[in-house]
Amino acid sequence: MTDYGHELQFGTFLTPRADRADEVVALAQLTEQVGLDLVTVQDHPYQPAFLDAWTLLSVVATSTERVRVSPNVANLPLRPPAVLARAAASLDLLSGGRVELGLGAGAFWEAIVANGGPQRTPAEAVQALEEAIRVIHGIWGRSGRSVKVEGSHYRVTGAKVGPAAAHDIGLWVGAYKPRMLRLVGRLADGWLPSLGYLRVEQLPELNGIIDESAERAGRRPADVRRLLNINGSFGHDGNDNGGQAITGSPGDWAEQLAELTLTHGIGTFILGSDDPTDIQRFGLEVVPQVRELVDAGRTGTVAAGPGTDGPGEQDRGTAVTAGQPAAVAREIPGLGVTPTPDDGRRHSDTTVWDESTRPSGPPPPAGHVYSAREQAQGQHLVDVHDHLRRELDQVRDLVDQVEAGTVGVAAARSHINQMTMRQNNWTLGTYCESYCRVVTTHHTLEDATMLPHLRRADPRLEPVTRRLEEEHHAIHGVIEGLDRALVALVSGDGDLKGLRAAVDLLTDTLLSHLSYEERELVEPLARLSFQ
Repeated sequence: MTDYGHELQFGTFLTPRADRADEVVALAQLTEQVGLDLVTVQDHPYQPAFLDAWTLLSVVATSTERVRVSPNVANLPLRPPAVLARAAASLDLLSGGRVELGLGAGAFWEAIVANGGPQRTPAEAVQALEEAIRVIHGIWGRSGRSVKVEGSHYRVTGAKVGPAAAHDIGLWVGAYKPRMLRLVGRLADGWLPSLGYLRVEQLPELNGIIDESAERAGRRPADVRRLLNINGSFGHDGNDNGGQAITGSPGDWAEQLAELTLTHGIGTFILGSDDPTDIQRFGLEVVPQVRELVDAGRTGTVAAGPGTDGPGEQDRGTAVTAGQPAAVAREIPGLGVTPTPDDGRRHSDTTVWDESTRPSGPPPPAGHVYSAREQAQGQHLVDVHDHLRRELDQVRDLVDQVEAGTVGVAAARSHINQMTMRQNNWTLGTYCESYCRVVTTHHTLEDATMLPHLRRADPRLEPVTRRLEEEHHAIHGVIEGLDRALVALVSGDGDLKGLRAAVDLLTDTLLSHLSYEERELVEPLARLSFQ
């Protein structure tokens, strides 16, 4: 077993599609909001359908506050190393130390040449990469006050060092062949391959090459972080993946990733997906369980284990609401998915809309046979909503504790700042920066992608989707009012009565809305294939 003891990190690997530029930025924001650490994007400068990676990463850095950014991986042949080093250092300064540099030797040489780059053999590409790393390290000040590299592919004759980055930027190299792996061991801060280009059973051999090279260079093997781009699907058989994808329930994912850490030393997992539901499930369900299992494996204690995979795995015959009795749920014939019903109970005398005016969509087509993929798509909406319900339940429980005098007002604010999704392993920021933003981003993504898709696919859904958008705006006003009430309570300008009223109004509006959306959209989402 080879566990290098690296602190676990998790991130996303997004496709920089130019035709969905706003959506890409929103997915990056979602990455941060579900507690992940890193946003990475492909870098293919010759691809006209893609946004430029560094421009996109700059926008992502300004649109987020905590998450780090990196190309995955930068295309060296089209990015001169001295310029690339200064670009990374500059963005690191501007973002407060949130940049890492994934670097690749190059691929798709015909496209590179067509865009003014060089044509290199595999051996030349490795040699050029080594020279480039020395240039980059030099610009970052790791080899003196000036940079001199007399290479076959890069010649830098006395370039000045700087600007100085805000932190020691990690240089992660994508590599698979022995010569490249030995280079990683000698010079790189991390190894960044992709599951699919390698198989799990290859990891001991490839890790061994890096380790041996690092030791010969006077480094510790643990000096090289082991990262892994992963892909997969939820809800499928976790055994039939050929070692090239992560599959199964969130608990299955957690067990597979924890094993990769404890046995093969993988310290960073980067999910390749542009599906907001997958990103949410990864951050909210998988990551906390991986941390638990790895902590238990490293300390020799018994982990709580993945036993329950969160509210998304519960019996759909029971509605998941804010601690209240459930109404009878009705399963859609043939779909195998049960929308969560509205039990009709209300906590507040205030109403923000007239529920009797909600339109309904067309009935499901008779006799339609739903595939496993369609069933999973319908279930995803319920699963995401269940996470929102679960967090709302925690907020209501916290208010109950305050009212019962079990915690003080100041402690309540602190508790909300560190509220957990599962067993205190997944930390949220302040209420406004966590729950409010998760709900807001969920609605924003629906307004930008899901609802327009459904209208195009079936124009009969126009009234329902427009009503859902209107309710999104109304809920945003309610949730902002809740945060104001919490701030007022903590500052001494408000009281518990005002906070309780705001929580009650959010409970009524959000739970009612989620049930209405599931009732109307679970079946169309399954059949009309939003993925």
